[in-house]
Amino acid sequence: MAHIEPADRPERLSVEHRVIEGIRVVTLRGEIDHDVQDVLGRALLVEDLAAPPRIVADLSGVTFMDSSGINVFVAAYQQVSDADGWVRIAGAQESVLRVLQLVGVDTLIPCHPTTEQALTT
Repeated sequence: MAHIEPADRPERLSVEHRVIEGIRVVTLRGEIDHDVQDVLGRALLVEDLAAPPRIVADLSGVTFMDSSGINVFVAAYQQVSDADGWVRIAGAQESVLRVLQLVGVDTLIPCHPTTEQALTT
């Protein structure tokens, strides 16, 4: 008999928020796929657009990302750009960075080796 994982497993992705000099740093750990796209969306999409949103997504702890994650990042990019803000990606592991480059997200959203570089560029 096959073991079937529950479809709703948001615990596979952990999200931490902190603010550094007015920039929201979202640290993600785990896998980004269809099952956790809502969790990722809530982490990245901005509700309060009073000030231009500036977001650094630290992906150093992300081991896998599929097109679901790409779609959320593009939506976040569009939302913050419309509000005169920006989003940057930091620390993506080689496999995740390759996915970002394959679909051209790295041409929309700057990708930096570290969170510190993403904050100061």
